[in-house]
This record gives sequence, structure tokens and C-alpha cells, in this order.
Amino acid sequence: MPALALSLALCALQMWPAVVGGPPQQRFAVLDKHWPLRLTKIQNFAWQNCGPPSDPAVIRSLSISPDPVSMPGDVTVSVAAATTVALTSPLKGEVVLEKKIGDMWIKVPCVQDLGSCTYKDLCAILDQVIPPGQPCPEPLQSYDIPCHCPFRAGSYNLPSSTFYIPTLDLPPMLTNGDYKFQVVLSNGDQQLGCLRLSLSLHSESRWYW
Repeated sequence: MPALALSLALCALQMWPAVVGGPPQQRFAVLDKHWPLRLTKIQNFAWQNCGPPSDPAVIRSLSISPDPVSMPGDVTVSVAAATTVALTSPLKGEVVLEKKIGDMWIKVPCVQDLGSCTYKDLCAILDQVIPPGQPCPEPLQSYDIPCHCPFRAGSYNLPSSTFYIPTLDLPPMLTNGDYKFQVVLSNGDQQLGCLRLSLSLHSESRWYW
């Protein structure tokens, strides 16, 4: 993931418990919806940087275990990333999400901020998750990783850390199957980084008859 992506990826991964399991003021609104599916497993996770060598932000290493990750349950994450420029607002994020159907990859539309969406300023999203002035959650604080823009130029490293992932609901468009994501981060006319992810989702109905 690009530097911006790197920094945001670090924050996203390290803030995950606060975002999905913390108090209401720390949650993304989309996660408070009662979707019809319940995520039970993620497996076959893979990643790669997808930008040109000129991109200033890159992920150097990213590890998620075990494989598969069962939910609810623990996940262990380590990340190393770097950026050669400061990452400042507005940080635009363009996400393309595709699902494999037969031998074809079909683009998943943007529905209520999930899917193939464009986010005008990821810095503003971080401010919604963790209000400015509030301490960054652990282990970000221990490893001197910021949770707000601007992100200074330099290297960011999260040693192997374990988080508890609670039960998560999914919208009906994210049924069982193979998915791939591409995230492009930019500021104005400058592309900062590009990250591709692939994984398999397993879900079940949260409604019992």
C-alpha cells in the first residue's frame, strides 16, 4: 500500500478493535447497520503494491495470521510501510472492489459507502473514528504511529500485534466468494500509492427461522 495507504493501513489495522468494538463515537456509521449476513471467516489473503516506482508511499511488508481468520476471534498483524512525502489532507482514496463469478471478475458497486467507492478525504474519516485531541489507541501509541493527518515522511512499523475481531455483519452484496480490491491514494494531481488485496470471504445468514 502507498505511503498514505501505508499509514492509513497501519491505522486501520491497529484501530480495528476501537472501530468495530469501541464506544459508539469511535465507530464508522456503516458498521452500526444491521446487515443480513454475518462474516465468519477470511482466508487466502494476499497483497501487492500496484503503483509505479515513483509512488512515494509503499507497503514494505504485511502479514495477517492465522489463515483462515475466524470471527469472532483473534488476528495477528504486522506491517511495515514508508512514505517519502508527508501525507496531508485532503487524502483521496479510490477503491475498486471486484467479485469472482465463474471465470469473470465483476465490479461491486458503491452502496452506502461500501464497495467500489471514492472517499474524498481519508483524513476526515480518521477524525470521525478518533476525534482530534483523543489519544491514539494502542498499540499505535506505544509504537509512535499517528492516527491523524498529517503523516510525516518516514518509516512506520507495527511489530506483530494481536487483536480481537468481534462478530461483523455484511451487506447482501458481500456473499461467500473470492474478492480483490485495489486502493489508489492521491492528493490533488499526485498519486501517492496503490495497493491490491485479494481474499476469500465466508459468511452466513444472521437471520434464524
